[in-house]
Amino acid sequence: MRYFITGTAGFIGFHLARRLLQEGHEVTGFDGLTPYYNVKLKEMRHAALSQFPAFKPVIAMLEDRPALEKAVIAAKPDVLIHLAAQAGVRYSLENPEAYLHSNVEGSWNIMEIARRVEIRHLMLASTSSIYGANATVPFHETDRADEPLTIYAATKKSMELMAHSYSHLHKIPTTAFRFFTVYGPWGRPDMALFKFTKNMLEGQPIEIYGEGNMSRDFTYIDDLVEAIVRLSAIAPSEENRLDNVAVETLSRQAPFRIVNIGGGQPVSLMDFVETVEKALGRPAIRKMLAMQKGDVPRTFAAPDLLVALTGYKPDTTLDVGVKAFVEWYLDVRDELDA
Repeated sequence: MRYFITGTAGFIGFHLARRLLQEGHEVTGFDGLTPYYNVKLKEMRHAALSQFPAFKPVIAMLEDRPALEKAVIAAKPDVLIHLAAQAGVRYSLENPEAYLHSNVEGSWNIMEIARRVEIRHLMLASTSSIYGANATVPFHETDRADEPLTIYAATKKSMELMAHSYSHLHKIPTTAFRFFTVYGPWGRPDMALFKFTKNMLEGQPIEIYGEGNMSRDFTYIDDLVEAIVRLSAIAPSEENRLDNVAVETLSRQAPFRIVNIGGGQPVSLMDFVETVEKALGRPAIRKMLAMQKGDVPRTFAAPDLLVALTGYKPDTTLDVGVKAFVEWYLDVRDELDA
């Protein structure tokens, strides 16, 4: 099959593209290589993908509609997976405009192009941040998610709403999937695991927000990719509507569905720190801080819909996932710092 993936120089896009290329599919990767974090890491990811003859990279911004449209038309994709976004909850406090351009305007460009080309399935990366500080756990896709705490979450919610409209108006089979704290090798430098590992190896303190009284539903990258690949074969339609109305999110007005991707096993922040310490074989210098503006106390996925649709639930343990990240980081840190 032919896949068009935005964000292939990013953490998740890289892993998904590599998996699909390994399985013999064609992948066109679209990425702006923005300097939000170390561009060298993004270039390394694309270089690894370029070892596959079936990978075609296109370097351009989502906001560049002509370039995006030209790339999609040339790729003739069966499935379009939109992963590219301005990420980072905390950065959205510093530069909210970047989120509006990338996550709203860029996503709108994707939808405008999707309605002009024939694709089997449009898939959109959303986020668990949409749930805000929801007091009811675990977080179900059917829960209200109308009180985002950051511009990042608000832009992702806006994308979901626009996507439902486009799915209804233009009959585009669309799945929006909500990630829960994805981690693993090739991860982003602004994420906790990367920062903790780097600082601990350098003998620097790690910053622990919320005095450590937070928890996250961590999802290992390979588990996330497995879920996306399985969902890609299930384009929303009345033919695959589930009988279980308590979990089904398939719209009555459009071929549109929202799915959580998470294992439903939250881990406390302090347990997470101890897992990193164990993997590195050294203690952390802990700097306890108050919770940052926009942070939520916990994330907790209800994976019931994902399991009902795919028969799959993320299950890689934190010990295994953190160890894999540490091994990768130790292998590439000199190259990243060069």
